[in-house]
Amino acid sequence: MQDLIIRNQTITNKAMAESICHTLSKPGKMPGHGYSIPASKCKTGSKLAKIPGTPCYNCYGMKGRYRFKNVQTALMKRYLSLDHPQWVSAMTYLIAKTKDTHFRWHDVGDIQDLNHLDNICQVARNLPDVQFWLPTEERILVKQYQQTSVIPDNLTIRISSGKIDVCLTNTDYNTSSVVTTPLNAAGHLCPAPKQGNQCGTCRACWDKEVANVSYLEH
Repeated sequence: MQDLIIRNQTITNKAMAESICHTLSKPGKMPGHGYSIPASKCKTGSKLAKIPGTPCYNCYGMKGRYRFKNVQTALMKRYLSLDHPQWVSAMTYLIAKTKDTHFRWHDVGDIQDLNHLDNICQVARNLPDVQFWLPTEERILVKQYQQTSVIPDNLTIRISSGKIDVCLTNTDYNTSSVVTTPLNAAGHLCPAPKQGNQCGTCRACWDKEVANVSYLEH
């Protein structure tokens, strides 16, 4: 793999890359790796977390194993790395080393600003053979970004519905929703609950041809 050079420094090994952006995450459900930051740092999500009836109100990223000290430490290290000038280079190196074909941004957390989104897009451009998926509540940031830049073909951004049992329709974006029953689902219903909470062979979340993915509330 060709070394990636930014600001006259070369990322030559995994340890060097992880010293810049910390480790990748490994969500148990996913077919590959991911990258997560604290749920408490979500811009819109932290506001929705205070409102009943929103997916963020009972956020899984604020409970369970995500509350363990070692997990919180890792999440915060990733968050603090986002503005590092070599973040794109380090992330590209780490993801390429995994040999993953599919990657999820933010199994916990969300876009912080336009620079963060641009860096994510740059990583996708660097790795055209990897399919990336980014769920987000930051629809305004995505719209602002698209006014001046093009989202890579291999990055599927899904705008998340801000209310449970409400599926976004007639939008120009790929979307996702959380539902309490399959009867309220629209588009593709995530099959994970019926297959050991695993993606299995399903890759709908990464597929731009799938307009909306519905997830059963958990």
